[in-house]
Amino acid sequence: MTSNDLPFQYDVGRRSNYVGSGTEIQIEHIKAYICQPDYNTNKAVILVHDIYGWQFPDIRYITDILAANGYITICPDYFLGKAPWKTTDHWQDFGDWLKDRDPMKVDRTTAIVMKYLKEQQHAVKIGIVGFSWGGMAVHHLMLKNPELKAGVSAYGIIRNSEERYDLLNPTFFVFGGKDHTISLDQVTLLEQKLKEYCRVSYKVKVYPGQVHGFAQYKPEDMKPEDVPYMEEARMDIIDWMNRYVMV
Repeated sequence: MTSNDLPFQYDVGRRSNYVGSGTEIQIEHIKAYICQPDYNTNKAVILVHDIYGWQFPDIRYITDILAANGYITICPDYFLGKAPWKTTDHWQDFGDWLKDRDPMKVDRTTAIVMKYLKEQQHAVKIGIVGFSWGGMAVHHLMLKNPELKAGVSAYGIIRNSEERYDLLNPTFFVFGGKDHTISLDQVTLLEQKLKEYCRVSYKVKVYPGQVHGFAQYKPEDMKPEDVPYMEEARMDIIDWMNRYVMV
């Protein structure tokens, strides 16, 4: 298989332990992790996990960071109880694993979570951030759901549809310059097509020398020379949410 066949693969290596400051909840049939800021707010962010699932430490870490920046942040289990990819699984099985975990079939789960945020958390503006598998899900949702006020798609894009450029609300695309799953040619094509077809604000940014998954790493899990790029991407994501959701 090639990286085109396995668009979300990356080696997570060793990870330091992280205990989140949020709580696990149940929304209808969906399990979720939610973290609240220290003060009352009516702004929320849905975080869409990658192939390693809603309980992966990196995802909890990012959820908590977004909450610390003033957002009710929730990460639902978009796999709906099906097992996430594990570091011990074999990449040759990934295609079969992905068949019933389609990042283009996330609309109903997202709608249920948005209803919960509006009715139970009193959210009036909701943004969405996704990484890898979740990045592709965000790209899809920003083409379909006008109620999501802003989106961030980190190294995950729709590649097989000519209708993937007409975004409904502002969307920020994050890429690593050494991402083996998304070539710089694909990034350039995305930027060209967005310029031609997109009628809302968008941003495409490549972080030099960075690999797939870099923006969700904890500093202690990275090479020291890569930490500034992770921090820059982190701040760019928060700035995007602040510009279009917090206001």
